[in-house]
Amino acid sequence: MKNRWLIALSAIGIHICIGSVYAWSVLTKPVMAEMGISLSSTTWAFSIAILFLGLSAAFLGKFVERIGSCFGLLSMLFFCSGLIGTALAVSMKSVALLYFFYGAIGGIGLGIGYITPVSTLVKWFP
Repeated sequence: MKNRWLIALSAIGIHICIGSVYAWSVLTKPVMAEMGISLSSTTWAFSIAILFLGLSAAFLGKFVERIGSCFGLLSMLFFCSGLIGTALAVSMKSVALLYFFYGAIGGIGLGIGYITPVSTLVKWFP
């Protein structure tokens, strides 16, 4: 019985970590200043991330249901790669890399990460 509640707490922890995507609003001004780009260009990175969040959750949801919670590791790999790539993009002042890493790669990690705990919780708490 205890393990079931640990899974619930783990799911909450994953969702809190993935919720860090919304910290982008705090990072927009420093990214704009460092890269010398406009607010609209910076905002596109967040919009692309949310787009890929939805697409990856929609298209990978069936695989997560079938295979299980090991997709949490895949989510972490994508999301962390996206954040590391974002740092690279900012240091290189490359908007295309910013969109790719934060938007596409990070967004895929977010989508997988949102759906994995929900899928697992439904199985443990029917």
